[in-house]
Amino acid sequence: MSALHVIVGAGPVGRATAVALVARGHDVLLVSRSGAGPDIPGVRRAAADAADAERVTELATGAVALYNCVNPPSYTVWPTFWPPIAAAFLTAAERTGATLVTASCLYGYGPVEGPMVEGLPDAATTKKAGIRARMWAEARAAHEAGRITAVEVRGSDYMGPWIDPDHAHIVRVTEAALAGRTVRVMGRPDQPHSFTDVRDMGRALAAVAQVPEAWGRVWHAPTNAPRTQAEAIADVCRAAGREPVAVKGFPRWVLGVMGRFVPVLRELRETEYQFRSPYVLDSSAITRELGLAPTPWDEVCRATATGEPTAEPSSLNACASD
Repeated sequence: MSALHVIVGAGPVGRATAVALVARGHDVLLVSRSGAGPDIPGVRRAAADAADAERVTELATGAVALYNCVNPPSYTVWPTFWPPIAAAFLTAAERTGATLVTASCLYGYGPVEGPMVEGLPDAATTKKAGIRARMWAEARAAHEAGRITAVEVRGSDYMGPWIDPDHAHIVRVTEAALAGRTVRVMGRPDQPHSFTDVRDMGRALAAVAQVPEAWGRVWHAPTNAPRTQAEAIADVCRAAGREPVAVKGFPRWVLGVMGRFVPVLRELRETEYQFRSPYVLDSSAITRELGLAPTPWDEVCRATATGEPTAEPSSLNACASD
């Protein structure tokens, strides 16, 4: 009998995780606020408020793993959005015994010198970074106390299919770049930056959920070698058969002046450092220990250009075996 896996959050990461789990032959329930969304063969859907601990517990009862793939609608709501959701997941995991598997980001590390590796302290002090760092600290404490089993996967800025342009830096400018227009990006376009294919994030979440030796720690999703923003945009253009376009950075004063009037720009000032210096994720541990390698870069760029997968799941690097 296949095991039940419950994914809360039906955005790109939740969708990618569902696809990865179905490929492994599991029973998958994908949960969102409305319960609606595109049909994914082999995936059932349900509706729930992710902050409703009773409802999340009900859906996760009997599951071997519960995935937090929730995506906030905006940076501006993080302080009020995340705490009740994090608490609901901890409650549901403790009540049901399902392993809590959380999709997260690199914010918690803060500015670092050199590549980011698992085990670095969560030393960031900014608002959004602090929220995510506290979420993992609380889950890890509950894990170490024996109340739950928990594991977290962190990825860098997403590329690949299904991504909302409002939530990804390269995807935000892809349409304009493919139309031949000059585009502007955050920070400096000439600094190395890691980009994670959303499907690799899903594959990583599916893999760590099923390996007890992987629990209780942070993992980095398989991620290709860094590219500058200018290089990544040029590669996406070439993947679509288009010529690269000019890529320029926004003047620094834009975030300062416009941030007074546009709340999301004010919030982005916290993460601008990620695009002004090298921002490199080292994912060698998950490749070495669990056998996951990143999707080939050319395929990442093709899927980013089209918004849809351009290779069959079987042709991508497989997850580590169950």
